[in-house]
Amino acid sequence: MRFLLALVGIAAIIVIAMMALGMMTLQTKPGSLPTVSVAGGAAPEVHANVATISLGTENKTVDVPTVTTTQKTIAVPSIHVNKPGDGTTNTAAAQ
Repeated sequence: MRFLLALVGIAAIIVIAMMALGMMTLQTKPGSLPTVSVAGGAAPEVHANVATISLGTENKTVDVPTVTTTQKTIAVPSIHVNKPGDGTTNTAAAQ
């Protein structure tokens, strides 16, 4: 890919050098755009019958579940850590 890009670049430099030295000239003549005429015509017509939507609120009676909580005393696991220097000693390690 690099080789192809380098080859195109070298060809462009050679063409520019030849034009600068007068070894190559380009003959051009002005062009023009084609003429286009538009006459008549009409935009398409569309008729659509669509439904209407009404948004609002109305009162209704519905069954709603209730959630209650009660307090019970249960045993939960706990961990107590004696840090060094907090005034408590580890008697098991001292023996």
